[in-house]
Amino acid sequence: MWETNARKADAQMRILVLALIATSAFAAIDGTVINGTTGKPQPGSTVTLFQTTNEGPKDLGSVKTDAEGKFKFEQNVQPGQGGGPLLLQAVYAGVQYNKTIPPGFPMTGVEIPVFEASKNPGAAQIDQHIFLLEPAANGELHVREMYIYKNDGKTTWNDPDRGTLQFYLPPASQGKVEVNVLAPGGMPIRRAPDPGSKPNTFKLDFPIKPGESRVDMQWSVPFNTPGTFEDKVLNKSATLRMVTPPGVTVKGPDVETLGTEPSSQATIYSVKGPDVQVNVEGVGSLEEASGDSGQGENGSPGISENLPKLYGLAMGNSSMLQALYAVKWILLTVLGMLALGFILLYRKGDASGQS
Repeated sequence: MWETNARKADAQMRILVLALIATSAFAAIDGTVINGTTGKPQPGSTVTLFQTTNEGPKDLGSVKTDAEGKFKFEQNVQPGQGGGPLLLQAVYAGVQYNKTIPPGFPMTGVEIPVFEASKNPGAAQIDQHIFLLEPAANGELHVREMYIYKNDGKTTWNDPDRGTLQFYLPPASQGKVEVNVLAPGGMPIRRAPDPGSKPNTFKLDFPIKPGESRVDMQWSVPFNTPGTFEDKVLNKSATLRMVTPPGVTVKGPDVETLGTEPSSQATIYSVKGPDVQVNVEGVGSLEEASGDSGQGENGSPGISENLPKLYGLAMGNSSMLQALYAVKWILLTVLGMLALGFILLYRKGDASGQS
C-alpha cells in the first residue's frame, strides 16, 4: 500500500512539474502605452499585435489599454517563430505608433510611446533632402529622392488635408512614382501620394512623429548623357545633397563637390535650392558599382557587405536590423538606404564643417 501511494505521489509530482514547465514556456505579451507628450499612461488606446512574415504582417488580434494604460496579449507567440519580429501597433489620436520585438528582446513590460497630434509642424522639419541620380545606357535617368525628417518636440505633426510633404515631379515622369516611408520604430511601408493643388505637384499624408522619419521616392525620366537634370524643391530643408555612382559627374554654378564615399566611390555634392538645375554626364548605378563579388577595389568590402551597417545607422538599432534584414520586402528601399548611409558617413567624417 505504501509503495502504491508513493508511486501515485511521484506521478502527481511529475505532472505538476510538466505543468509548471508548460506554464513558464507560455509567452504572453504585456506592457503599457505611455503618452510622450504628457508623460502619463494612456488609457483607451487600441493596441494590435502582428507577426511579420515574408507576405507581410499577420494580424494576431487587438486589445484596449485599461485605465492605467496597460495591455496584455494571451497568445503564445515568439518573435522569430513562424516569421520575423513581432510588431505592436498602438493607435492614438488617429496616428499609428509601432514597437518592434526582435528575437531575444523582452516581451513583458513593453512600453509603447504615443503622442498628441497637431496640424502645426512644431519642431518637425526636413533635415536632409537627398537626390541619387543614376543615368542608364537605355536613355533613362533613374532618380531616388530621400527626405529625412527630424522632430525634436513632443507632438506628432499630422496634416492629412495638406500633407506633411509636398513634392514636384517633372512632366516627363508622367506622375509615376514609388513612395516608401519609414517612421521611428517602424518598418518601410508603401504609401501612395495624392495630387497637389498645382500641376505636377503631389502631397503625402504621413505623420511625422518625434524622432527621425524618412520618405524614399523612386521615379524616372527620359535622359541622354550629357544632359540637364531639373527639379523644383517645394519644401525647405537644412541640407540639400546629390549622390552619383562612379562614372557619373554633376556640374553647375550651384553645385559643390563634398567628397567620395570610400567603399563604393560614389560622389557626394552640395546643391543650392530651391530650384535644381545641373549638368549630368556619364552612366552608372550603385548596384553595378557594388559588383557580384561583394568586394570593392583592392579587396575592400563592397556595398553588399556594408548594407547591414548602413541600414543599422538608418534604423538606429543594428540588432533590429539583423532580425528584419531577412524579410524580402525590406529590400524595396535598399538603394535608398545606401544613399542615406553615404550622407550619414560623410556627416561623421566631414572635417570642413560645411552643411
